Amino acid sequence: MDTKKIKMLRCLELAKNALGNTSTNPMVGALLAIDDEIIGEGYHQYFGGPHAEVNAINAVKDQSLLKLSTLYVNLEPCSHIGKTPPCADLIIDKQIPRVVIGMKDPYLKVAGRGIEKLMNAGIEVEEGILEQECKELNKRFITFHQKNRPYIILKWAKTSDGFIDTVRTNEHERKPNWITDETARILVHKWRTEEQAIIIGTNTARFDNPRLTARDWAGKNPIRMVIDKKLGLPRSLSIFDQSIETIVFTETEPNGENNIYFEKAAFGAEFPQWLCDYCFTNSIASIIIEGGTKLLQCFIDAGLWDEARVFKGNITFGEGIQAPKLHTTPINATILNNSILHFYRNLS
Repeated sequence: MDTKKIKMLRCLELAKNALGNTSTNPMVGALLAIDDEIIGEGYHQYFGGPHAEVNAINAVKDQSLLKLSTLYVNLEPCSHIGKTPPCADLIIDKQIPRVVIGMKDPYLKVAGRGIEKLMNAGIEVEEGILEQECKELNKRFITFHQKNRPYIILKWAKTSDGFIDTVRTNEHERKPNWITDETARILVHKWRTEEQAIIIGTNTARFDNPRLTARDWAGKNPIRMVIDKKLGLPRSLSIFDQSIETIVFTETEPNGENNIYFEKAAFGAEFPQWLCDYCFTNSIASIIIEGGTKLLQCFIDAGLWDEARVFKGNITFGEGIQAPKLHTTPINATILNNSILHFYRNLS
């Protein structure tokens, strides 16, 4: 692997440190090097904070070396004033002579303008280094700006005979029928820290009584969302404990409570697109759908999903609620302790 790709891989490593903390901004890592020696590096740590280029430049102890260096960054430097000044202007001001970029910024306010500004200032620019890897890292950011909707991850567990749950009617025993084990549960909690929101349906809330937190992994809890069309869910459920911002989608608009907000939603076949529009309007760039078959299947049928993460346990139910049906094959699988995790991508 050539030296440019090696340095771009390092940018991606740096950027990943902020997974779950930058939305709706991208994850960006940057470094400055003279030949093979790295003299400074940094990454965009949190939404609204200094950009990667700023942190990398500030990390260089001898600022006079900037005029001899090459800046590597996985995303095109910004050229507009947002929450911070334009990084392209800073690069020009510091007289950095060369910039190597992983991919252009899909955000319309940048979208090649940063590269153009650098080149007009006489800076040598090279782009497209590990472009696919850079796009994969910022798939949430790209989806949000190109499709005007959040990046949607479907998640469920099914038995070896194809059921997601048994048929339950007793609300007094509110606990899930576990199909996987603690290893899978910890992994799911890790995923929750990486996304902005998580949603379940009415029956999942009623019968499983989930907390929808990331308590088994260090990181931010996602915004909790629940469908309660008729406002019939008991207020004693864990999702209403007011510990985390929670949004209830319903037919009416009652007054909110501490950390609980109500939104009048469109239901039925319209709901997937309505939720996408709602998330885009409210700057929610990614969401995990952890509901039951009905909720998951409506997003599958609408074609509004990007990834599906499906655990297949080694237990059987014999009868119950059939798991959702995907019309594609898995791209890969991982063997866990008591289950197999299949990953799917929507390639349509």
